[in-house]
Amino acid sequence: MSFGPPPSIYTQSTVTADAARAKRRRQLLVWPLAVVLVAALGTGGWLVWGRDSGGTEPTTRAATGQGRLDVRETVEQQPTSTVGKMAFRFSVDDLSPGEHYEMPGMWATDTILAKGINKTVVGLTIGTDASPGDEKWKLPLNGPICGYTRHVTGENRTAVLYRANAEKDSYCNHVAFFDLDDGRAVWQSDFPFSDYGDSPGTPKNGESQDTPSVTLTHGTVVVTWGGGTDAYSMDTGKRLWRTTSAGACQDMGAAGGGALIIRQQCWNDDDSLPVDSLERVAYKARKVDPGTGRTLWTYSAAKGIRDLNIPSADPAVLAVQAGEIGISEMLSLDDRGSNRATIRLQNGTYEGECSYDDYLVVDDCPTVAVGAGQVFLRSKETGDQANANWVIGFDLATGNTTKKFDSGPGALLYPVRMSGDRLLALRETDDHISPSALVALDPKTGEETPYFYFDLPDEAALLTMTDHNDVVVQDGRLFLGAKNADGPASGKAWTYLVLGIESGAAKKP
Repeated sequence: MSFGPPPSIYTQSTVTADAARAKRRRQLLVWPLAVVLVAALGTGGWLVWGRDSGGTEPTTRAATGQGRLDVRETVEQQPTSTVGKMAFRFSVDDLSPGEHYEMPGMWATDTILAKGINKTVVGLTIGTDASPGDEKWKLPLNGPICGYTRHVTGENRTAVLYRANAEKDSYCNHVAFFDLDDGRAVWQSDFPFSDYGDSPGTPKNGESQDTPSVTLTHGTVVVTWGGGTDAYSMDTGKRLWRTTSAGACQDMGAAGGGALIIRQQCWNDDDSLPVDSLERVAYKARKVDPGTGRTLWTYSAAKGIRDLNIPSADPAVLAVQAGEIGISEMLSLDDRGSNRATIRLQNGTYEGECSYDDYLVVDDCPTVAVGAGQVFLRSKETGDQANANWVIGFDLATGNTTKKFDSGPGALLYPVRMSGDRLLALRETDDHISPSALVALDPKTGEETPYFYFDLPDEAALLTMTDHNDVVVQDGRLFLGAKNADGPASGKAWTYLVLGIESGAAKKP
């Protein structure tokens, strides 16, 4: 797989070779995938290749009142067929030992699956069996992608951060806002950078840069860079406002969507405290008017908190880590930034993951969903021989539990995202007898509605691991995408990078 320097990402020989390999794979590998049995007792079907790229009925509508500059919130509709088929595949078979590709960010529209790969964003046509060289569009950047947001606007646009050049230690100080349908860069801009530590300032030789972040809210692209926060107009790229960090607090991440909350990390310079003392670092969450940069309220987390993420900015929900491992509490805040309810995860009885990697995406919590006045989490696995768990809702006003959804033996339920007032969840099985499924859970009635059943080929089985992969549901399709790719220990290996699944419902005439 080759993603070389822009503007020519591939040599012509590579394009030709990749196209030939893709053609051979389509001829040789469709039949093995078509005979993967996924259902028993008449509940599903086979994961077969959907050759007609428009083969699924329209199954998505925009949430009420959504505009083109709003962050996209879509409502998936139940398809007429629960038989899952392959809607898209992006794979490679020429990775060499030692090769490594970072693949930050994955976004989908009704026709395009876009993926960040090192210093390029590629757009691939849904309904194809794609490999490098089959892109519909490519957006080359001057340096590797160093930040992204999961948010997409109503007109299918999003943003990434990228380094100034291809040098390994070059500063991450550029933002690109681009169109997912055609790969066009709407605008690009640079922003400041600051030294990691207890006070803002420009990094000197050998010093680390604060990790920047990017998010979207209504009409605004927001970048935190440690020493402050910059906001840009989605339409023009003009900087709307800038705030600078005060004292020993630095802006370290922003959550977007329906509102804007900026996370601050503050250092205590009391030399009497041990260097590794938890009292050395404190966290704040600051709600900001995205149009002006004015602070609306500030919430200060309790002393001793090890980390703070923001699964939802509207309503405001914080995920805090008080112990050594994982999220320990979810905090629901009111419209003045005061604590409404505290939801304790009971030493791991309930679990929620937020993204912990080289990219600062504080609102990327893939198994935490917020909506319908609740936050939804999964329980830890139970059972000695057959895995099982449940998904449970917690009321944001009281912290009390609401509906509980059991996975059943031999399966695990993972929250994916809200779809209106319903929760979309991935039901994963590991026995290859019962099917996996994309389901909708209704918090009002407690009912579970299957959208489609499927099984995965062995080469793609690990793509359901939410801590290493992206999971996106959009326009009636479930996409599973790798966050990075590595070559095999020796020889060559066939590697799935993204797999898309949809209902087998026939397109309406």
